[in-house]
This record gives sequence, C-alpha cells and structure tokens, in this order.
Amino acid sequence: MSAAVRVLQGKFGRVCLLDMDRPLVTHGHSQCHVLIKVSGEDTSFNVRDKSYPLTDQTAVLVNSWEPHAYTHHDPDAPGTIILALYIEPLWLGEIEKALISSGQPGFFPQPCVEISKPIRNLSNQLAMQMLYGDQLSAQQLELQLSNLMIAVIDAFSEWRNFNDLRKAEMPRIPDPRIRRAISYMRGNVGAELDIDKLASEACLSRAHFFKLFQQDTSLTPNLYVNVLRMEKAIEGLTQSRQPLVSLSDSLGFSAQSHFTRFFQQHLGAVPSQYRKVVDLYDHH
Repeated sequence: MSAAVRVLQGKFGRVCLLDMDRPLVTHGHSQCHVLIKVSGEDTSFNVRDKSYPLTDQTAVLVNSWEPHAYTHHDPDAPGTIILALYIEPLWLGEIEKALISSGQPGFFPQPCVEISKPIRNLSNQLAMQMLYGDQLSAQQLELQLSNLMIAVIDAFSEWRNFNDLRKAEMPRIPDPRIRRAISYMRGNVGAELDIDKLASEACLSRAHFFKLFQQDTSLTPNLYVNVLRMEKAIEGLTQSRQPLVSLSDSLGFSAQSHFTRFFQQHLGAVPSQYRKVVDLYDHH
C-alpha cells in the first residue's frame, strides 16, 4: 500500500517523501509541482493526457492547476520512493520577485525533463535528510529547498520570458462569472457540487459554464472542488487535532471511509497515516 514516509509543511508549501505502489486519480494543485524519483522502480505520470517517465535521469514538472495522475500500472510491481514538492508561488516570489510567475500556466513548458547531476545531488541530499536525518531547522530546510527549486527553475522554466514580457507577469484573470462561482465553491467546500445551480447563477448554460470554467482554470468544476477539498483536508489534518470523523463530515463526505479513500486516491497515504508523519514549520 502506498504511504507518506515523511512530510514537511510550511509557508513554502509541502515537501513529501512518498512510497508509491498504487495509482492516483487525475487531480491538480494550486502550487507548482516537481516530482523526482529517489529509489525503487522507474515509473510514470500522466500530464496533459500524455504519459511521461519518472526515472533516475528524468523529473516530471507540473504547473499549478494542471491536471495530472500517477499511473502505477502493475499492482504487483515494487513501489517507487518519490520526492514530491508542492511549492507556493508566493514563497518563491520572496526569493526572487519574478518567480511569483511560478503560479502561471506554462511556467514549466515541458512536463518531463532530463535532470543534471547538481539537481540529482540536491534532491538526494534533501531526501536522505528526510529519511534519516533529525528535523531540519526552518533555515536549513528553506535553504536546501530554494537551492533545489532555483536549479530546477533556471534549467527548465520560462520565468525569464515571463519577466521580459511585462504583460505576462499579470496573472490571467478569469471571467467574473467564473470568479464568482469559484468564490462560492471556496466558501462551500463541504456542499455537494451543483453545476446546474452554479451555471444558472452565472446566467450560462451548463455546457457554456463548463467550457468557460475549464478555459479559465485548466480543470473541470469537479476536479477544482477536489483540489479545494484536499487543501482543506490537509489543513484540518495538520493545523488541528480535529477527529477524522468530523473532518470528513465537514468536507461533505457521507462516511469516513469515503473520505479515507478520496484522500488516498489523491495523495497516496490515508489521512491518519499522513497526520503522523508531518513536520510543521511555522508560518511566521
């Protein structure tokens, strides 16, 4: 069974060491996402409906809000230890102002890249520290993480282009009707998603609402709500001691087992196990 080995969480986002031997459903993240194999079998991820290999030589890069899935084809095949970075664009923007563009679609133009020796060394160092080391101080962790992210971004992102084109620094602003729908979804994460209701409140047909929503967010409304639910679930698991049954209830699941399955299909670990392996870094 897949599991989280260790998770570091703070204003930088999340750094997860995952032991993966089961597939994950199609999902997205609000952060930019870097996947590097640490050990075990070569494997692959689906990004933009194409399969990309994750090996000792390659990394998979996923833009924020970009739909992707983990494809572990053979349930009997051995697992893969993966270093999964979910990095907040605002934190990167503190390191280098222009890197706020890491939240933009197209920041990483290529989903699969060949990694250099320095990137391999930096990721190994971080993974080994997480596996065998004591808890890193916030300064040590942020330094290691920023070194690794800067190396990846320098080699594989379009951030210089975003910086050159003054207009490209401006985030893409969704249609006001979609913004209102998103705002409603954010405020009602535990409610059942009623697309007909959202569409009629936006004065759009269901089909037009769906198309506009996907155009503005890269995700379907259902996938978008799942991202919000996962964010709330992770917050509830790590920022509070809320019992799983009440957390599950507040997120709109009819049974705790449904919540457990949902969480596992999106992240690989079950909620109770995830909660045990998180190290929280202060948000100050």
